[in-house]
Amino acid sequence: RQKQVQVTENEQVDQEQKKTAGQQKKEEPQASEASEEKAPLNKTSAKMVSNRASDKDISNKASDKDVSNKSSDKDVSNKSSEKDVSDKSVDKDVSNKVRDEKETSDAEKKSGQAAASVDNEGEKENKKTAGGDEAPAGGRPEKPAAARKRPAGAAAKRPAGAARKRPAAKAKEEEKPKGPSKNQPYLDKYVKVLKDNIGEEVLEDAYINDLAKEIPTIIVKKERWYEVAEFLKHNEQLTFDYLSALHGTDFETHMEVYYEFYSFKENQSIAVKVKLDRDQPEIASVTPIWAGADWPEREAYDLLGIRFEGHPNLTRILLTDDWVGHPLRKDYEQHDEEV
Repeated sequence: RQKQVQVTENEQVDQEQKKTAGQQKKEEPQASEASEEKAPLNKTSAKMVSNRASDKDISNKASDKDVSNKSSDKDVSNKSSEKDVSDKSVDKDVSNKVRDEKETSDAEKKSGQAAASVDNEGEKENKKTAGGDEAPAGGRPEKPAAARKRPAGAAAKRPAGAARKRPAAKAKEEEKPKGPSKNQPYLDKYVKVLKDNIGEEVLEDAYINDLAKEIPTIIVKKERWYEVAEFLKHNEQLTFDYLSALHGTDFETHMEVYYEFYSFKENQSIAVKVKLDRDQPEIASVTPIWAGADWPEREAYDLLGIRFEGHPNLTRILLTDDWVGHPLRKDYEQHDEEV
């Protein structure tokens, strides 16, 4: 029994050993397969790392190449700019040289002409000495060479002297009395017609205004102005049917209203001035005669304070109704200092 028990135990031990050995054999192929699977993965990762390193090297080389190309382009640009500057300086030197040569040739030419003139004068003097002091064919003796000879600067100064004399000659011409104006006959006609039909006392003065294209100008008394205005428009000999200008002026001693009329029938113009009292500048409105006087009369009232009696709507036209004073008067004081 003891032997049988021992044999049984030995058999069990052998079986366990065989079983353990079989398991070890099974595990070894699995481990080898795992190692084989892991080896390709390691090779792939190593290859990827190698490719990345090579790509980085290529990128670095390309960037180095770009930097090199940029530096070479910059060097080429600097060389071209230096060449342009050099070419410009050369051109400038050539231009200066040509100009200097021209000035030198001009100076030599002038000096040669001066020497030639001196030689000609010397020859004339020698001829005169050889022929004696005889008078020339015209019967008038020539002046000595010393008297005829002029310094070199005299010829150069002559144009300047001539230029200085021209304004004086022009002033003398202006001082000469002028002849009658081409518009004088028209002025005489207007004065005669007015005096014959209205009266001698209607005009204060009559003249040709040289500062305004020689326009015939009359100065009318304020009391007779409206009567004269109607006559200027409706008289068949005058027919000034168009009002071309109207404005007022402050002369400090008095006010003045200026009118300018035009006749389409006669193709002529006339200017009329009416003097007013500065403290009470009032005059008859001509808006009923010439409708175009409406706004100019309002402007003269707005800026100068001239009142036009009989105007249909004498109110301010440029400034507000509450404006204080009239800005174009010489004694105007600004009401609001901040304006």
